[in-house]
Amino acid sequence: MNSSFWKSGHTPTLFAAFLYFDLSFMVWYLLGPLAVQIAADLHLTTQQRGLVVATPILAGAVLRFVMGMLADRLSPKTAGLIGQVIVICALFGAWKLGIHSYEQALVLGLFLGMAGASFAVALPLASQWYPPQHQGKAMGIAGAGNSGTVFAALIAPVLAASFGWSNVFGFALIPLLLTLVLFAWLAKNAPQRPKAKAMADYFKALGDRDSWWFMFFYSVTFGGFIGLASALPGYFNDQYGLSPVTAGYYTAACVFGGSLMRPLGGALADRFGGIRTLLAMYTVAAICIAAVGFNLPSSYAALALFVCTMLGLGAGNGAVFQLVPQRFRLEIGVMTGLIGMAGGIGGFALAAGMGAIKQSTGSYQLALWLFASLGVLAWFGLHGVKRRWRTTWGSAAVTAARV
Repeated sequence: MNSSFWKSGHTPTLFAAFLYFDLSFMVWYLLGPLAVQIAADLHLTTQQRGLVVATPILAGAVLRFVMGMLADRLSPKTAGLIGQVIVICALFGAWKLGIHSYEQALVLGLFLGMAGASFAVALPLASQWYPPQHQGKAMGIAGAGNSGTVFAALIAPVLAASFGWSNVFGFALIPLLLTLVLFAWLAKNAPQRPKAKAMADYFKALGDRDSWWFMFFYSVTFGGFIGLASALPGYFNDQYGLSPVTAGYYTAACVFGGSLMRPLGGALADRFGGIRTLLAMYTVAAICIAAVGFNLPSSYAALALFVCTMLGLGAGNGAVFQLVPQRFRLEIGVMTGLIGMAGGIGGFALAAGMGAIKQSTGSYQLALWLFASLGVLAWFGLHGVKRRWRTTWGSAAVTAARV
């Protein structure tokens, strides 16, 4: 990364956006690594367990639209502070009062969705400081907060085994409170923020066919990432009989790869073009997830393929958001909320669908193959629009970025 990137924006804000996103993702994902222990204590079925881990994803998807509106109307920093306070209060309540039923677990999941909505704050907060030629790197760094899932997958099952899973919510409050202070201190709104959009602008954005393409592409890349991250602890436990702690280690390896690749995916998109990078990533993810669907006898082989899948999906996330600011620079707050919402809905469908299909058929095979099919569909969809994009808003006469 050359010096022109660091001089072109506001590094403290970029760091604050990353940290806020990172810790928010850790909390948003928290029920996934704890799912096996929660299901055992609350006597949940596989389908109920799937819904518990999928509920924060769906809530986060819907709230991303709400947070996108708040970021647009109030400011990204103000919206971020509001979201963090709500999440901290919800975790404090869950820690002190406890979770004693399936319904209460779902309610907690709804509140944790606010942490997932951080996406609609962190990305515009960082993006608005940087010029087009550095959007991929800036959005990739801010979006690398996906790495919070690694900490949750590694640490949460161990803490749950030692102190009980409800106390994990109390431990999570410590880094969240520190992050709130740092975010309030370091983050600054960009001086050239776009004007707040009227409600009609949100509906107008949905009338643009490119909006729907981006929403679909991100529902596969990010939806695949967060959906698999949430479902994998249960998958490894069901499929290979791994303990919750070992399943957490396996999952951490997968999500680490995906998180690491998000900023690299943005940098690759800046270098080679967002479309070319995204096409390659869909190819990798679809092939690997289809191979896992053959119910491999070795957990190590499945782990290797899931890691490759997450590498592709993580890089794909960065590539999508290298393209979004080029197409929707003046509507970045609106589109970040809409596209982020679509990604969350995709993650909910995958996590809940894997649990439901396993409950109905006794196997994850159909769920994995359906997801691989969506990756193939996204590849053909992107291939179909690439010429139009490269000759209109993505042409060299319009943007300095490589599309």
